[in-house]
Amino acid sequence: MMRVVTGNYAAAYAAMRARAEVVAAYPITPQTFIVEHIAEFINNGEMDAEYMAVESEHSAMSAIISAEATGVRTFTATSSQGLALMHEMLFIPPALRLPIVMAVVNRTVAAPIGIWCEYNDAMPQRDTGWMMVFVENNQEVFDMIIQAYKIAENSDVLLPMMVCLDAFILSHTVEPVSLEEQEAVDEFLPKYKPHVYLLPEDPMAVGTFTPPEYIQEVRYQEDVAMRNARRVIARVDEEFGEKFGRKYHGLVEKYMVDDADVVLITLGTVTSTAREIVHKLRDKGKKVGLVKLRFMRPFPEQELREIAENVKAIGVYDRSVSFGSGGPAYIEVRNALYGFDIPVINFLAGIGGRDVMAPDINLMFEKLYMAADGAEKKNIIWIGTRGVEP
Repeated sequence: MMRVVTGNYAAAYAAMRARAEVVAAYPITPQTFIVEHIAEFINNGEMDAEYMAVESEHSAMSAIISAEATGVRTFTATSSQGLALMHEMLFIPPALRLPIVMAVVNRTVAAPIGIWCEYNDAMPQRDTGWMMVFVENNQEVFDMIIQAYKIAENSDVLLPMMVCLDAFILSHTVEPVSLEEQEAVDEFLPKYKPHVYLLPEDPMAVGTFTPPEYIQEVRYQEDVAMRNARRVIARVDEEFGEKFGRKYHGLVEKYMVDDADVVLITLGTVTSTAREIVHKLRDKGKKVGLVKLRFMRPFPEQELREIAENVKAIGVYDRSVSFGSGGPAYIEVRNALYGFDIPVINFLAGIGGRDVMAPDINLMFEKLYMAADGAEKKNIIWIGTRGVEP
């Protein structure tokens, strides 16, 4: 069923199609409509789920952890300060191996207060043990929430996943989205069958006080699960493509990379603009390529190293910054490419929701060609910043 919907509606509809049985959330702009739509689905009898109205995001994650531990499929959503407030509880689901799925509508974190897109809410959470995917459009919002459950619930993974979508650019913007029928989704995503879960008649405590003799093994198992997720993500994407005709190529999506001299790595919605610029520059004879970095966790080190084998310079676009060190994606890419003797340039743009326009992308590619020729000496470049020469 093709409909024109917002990213928030696509997220809510996907949670319904995935048959999430417990939803707990606290409203925060620009996530609010996700949980409003879900509440409406439940009220109308379209979605068979329990909706828990809680007093904060910290409580929302606490409630979801408890519900997931009883063996039911759960869903929540948040943004910005809400995710920051939830931070304390985010470490618990990976360690308890609870495959929760959460939509994160990426919004700048105060101060100053803003409601527009920035990745400084999600990026600080990348060491909590959650898988993290950044989507490009509203169709990918719907598709990845469906895929997220199948990936997270795999017995070799059993980790939670954040599906990250750009505030307003996706959350409040309408696009055509194929909202797949329930029967087809059920065939792709069967009912959740947990291998362990809590029973009211046999009460016990989980995540309790644990001495040093055991905690390191728990962390090791989380790390193994995250590494296992790489192949599970690729396999689930293939299965999804066979079922619904849409594929996202696993951890990264490459566009005109095979013969490229320079490559730009992007996340989220700016990928769409960058893809158009690559196409236009190719028409002018420029051998440029694009890599859509879909997952920050697990991070695609091997895929990026293979790409770096044949290029002269790599650029990394970031929509947030680790102050004094560059953007989070840049830091990860630079580490993955340790040992390569090619320039890796960080482009910081779109901070606080500022638009990233076609001229900005063109400038990034110009800087990459300069870096390939040894003419660009800066490795961290702010784009579109008043009073700052890029």
